Parts: sequence; C-alpha cells; structure tokens
Amino acid sequence: MPSNLTPHKTLHIAIDGNEANTPNRVGSNVYAFKLLEALYSITQLHPEITVTVLSSSETLEDLPAARSDWKYVVIPPAKFWTQWALPIHLFIHKKNYDIFFTPGHYAPRLCPIPYVSSVMDTAYLEYPDQFNKTDTLKLTKWTAYSVQNAEKVIAISEFTKSSVVSAYGKNPNDVVVAYPGTNVSSFKISDSFRKKTLRKFKIRQPYLLFVGTLQPRKNIETLIEAYETFVRLAASRTLPTKGKRNVKQPTPQLVLAGKVGWLATPILKRIADSVQKKNIITTGFITNKEKQVLYEEAFASTLLGLYEGFGIPPLESFYYGTPTVVSNTTSLPEVVGDAGLQVDPRDPHAAAEAFYDIYSATARQKLVWKRRGIKQTKQFSWEDSANKVLETLIQTHENLSK
Repeated sequence: MPSNLTPHKTLHIAIDGNEANTPNRVGSNVYAFKLLEALYSITQLHPEITVTVLSSSETLEDLPAARSDWKYVVIPPAKFWTQWALPIHLFIHKKNYDIFFTPGHYAPRLCPIPYVSSVMDTAYLEYPDQFNKTDTLKLTKWTAYSVQNAEKVIAISEFTKSSVVSAYGKNPNDVVVAYPGTNVSSFKISDSFRKKTLRKFKIRQPYLLFVGTLQPRKNIETLIEAYETFVRLAASRTLPTKGKRNVKQPTPQLVLAGKVGWLATPILKRIADSVQKKNIITTGFITNKEKQVLYEEAFASTLLGLYEGFGIPPLESFYYGTPTVVSNTTSLPEVVGDAGLQVDPRDPHAAAEAFYDIYSATARQKLVWKRRGIKQTKQFSWEDSANKVLETLIQTHENLSK
C-alpha cells in the first residue's frame, strides 16, 4: 500500500453510517454505502487503523460485517440524531476517536473532535425552487456550517469542488476531489428473467432509458419534450435496413426508471398530458438486477439534468454497453468525456437529434461508442475514492497532531 495510507501511529476513525444504513438506496445513500464497502476492504490491510460506524438504528445485514478493527455503534434516538444524539456520543467518547468523517453534507454543529465532511453538489443554492422548503433550509444552513468548520471537505467532482469554493469561500487546498466509482452489479441474466422484467414493466423494444429519481432538477419535462420530438423524427425518417426497404419501425418507448421524488407533480402531469403518454413507462423503484436488464436492452440512456454533482447513471450505462446522451453542463462532461453525446439540456431538439443519432447508428458506430464507454468507466473506482478519503483522514489527523 502507498506510504501516505499508513499513519505514523494508531488512528481511530468514527464514521456517520446513517446515509449508508438505509434500504432502497439512491444517490447519496449509494455513495455512502459503496464508500464504506471500499474503506472496509482497504483498512483490513492496516492494523493501525480502527473504524467505528455510528448510526441511529440497527445496521442492515448488507453492510460490511463487524470485525475487531471495524465496529458498529447504534445511538438512539433517531430524532434530531445529527445535532443531538451524535454529538453527545462523540463528546462522551471523544478519547476513543481521533477524527470523524461524514459521507454526507451534515456534521454535528457542536462536534467535539476534528472532522471531514462531504458535499455531493450545491444544487439547493442554484435551484432552491426545485427543493421543498424544509430540505432547502436544512441543506443551506447545515451544509454551510459543516463545510466552514470542517478540516477538509470531500467533493465528488471538480465541478462540485469549484462550487464549494465559490459558495462557501473554502480554501481550494482544503477541498479534495474523490470521484465515486461506478455503482454496478454484474448478474448472470437468463433469457427468461430478461423477458420477465420487460413484461413486468410493459416495456417493448426499442426504448430510451432514464434512470434516477423523478424530481425537477433531473429536467424530465424537457426530456419528455425531446422524446416527443425524437418520435416524430423517427417516424419521418427511414432507417437503413439490410436487404429491405421502407420497413416501418415500432414507436420507441421512453422508460423512466426510478421512484417518484419531491415536487414531482408537474412531471407526472406532463407525462399524463403527453401525446406519447401510452409509450412513456414509469417503473418505480427497480432492483439492481432489473436495472441491468433495462440498461442492456435499451438502445440508449439519457441524463439531461440541469445540475449534477457527478452523475453515476452514465457510467452505469457505459458499463452495460449502452451509449448515452447527457447534458453538456456541470459535472457531466468530466464524467462522460468523449464517450457520450453531450447536448444543451435546455434544447429538446438537440437532444432529440442525439437520440436519433444513436437510434439510427450502424453496428460499427455502436461498437465504437461501446468501447469508448467501457474505457471511460475504468477511470472511476470506489477503491480509488476510498484511498483518497482515507489519505485525507490520515493526513488531516497527522497535521493536527504536529
């Protein structure tokens, strides 16, 4: 292991496990869970490091198993946990911990030990109207305090780092970029399960896939407009078909795979009002195995988000061999590089043309996109992310101990 991952003396780390300790993980929950898994693997090679994961409820069975250097502590009550139960525990047991790490935005306001916090994005500052008022207030006030009082901040992209520096005046040297890895599970999928999954959600091919929570900043209303335009383009143009001419293709579907999130009423209304509503499928929450099927069977995936701190879905799509169309703003260009098609998220016609480019592409072009996508995924790993976080915790503690 690199020398910068070996502390000069014993290091006791406390970690907020609440973000990871939740079922049906999405977004920041996935980030926290995968980071814990990777840290678990790395720290077992370092007997001088011990980790205590703190949570407000009993830990779920899929979290890493407890061992001599990796323990779990449940601290009730769950209500007001971050600002009450957690800091009281840290104060009482502060001699047991050298540093505290939260993989989420929130650290205790009265944290008795040095800490490192994390920031996914600052969309709540850019688009406050797209969050409910309670969440906006909490994100705004609690994140500001957490960032300003943290010894270091982990940002999940260069874009998020620049946002943190700009919004909170944090020294750039105190903001460390640790890219997430790809959140993929590779299952051996039988033909029967593949067919069963498509049948379950009433999906037929070809289809365009969106994976994520249905919420305003995902720009789904524009996506629907782009999809409607794409359908018209597909109907007015003839796909090149070997050995045949003027073959009529079925109308492509739009599959929105994810749970309904906050402030989703306008999105649901837009779906209901769409001229293509019968071809727009909403799945609700999907399992990882179902998600693999949906990615692998789609002709393309898309993420036209207005604001993305990182954007894991495009990497998932690349991993499963499916080309993607994404916004050319915020963090997405650094995530997809030249492996994905980038468009202005406010230009539905540009998105529609990009959808059609993939839909009508030759087998050779699809293979080029597939190879580029697979290559791009190799730039991001949870092991690299965890190494960066652990290095930051070690160096922060040692600098404070001088």
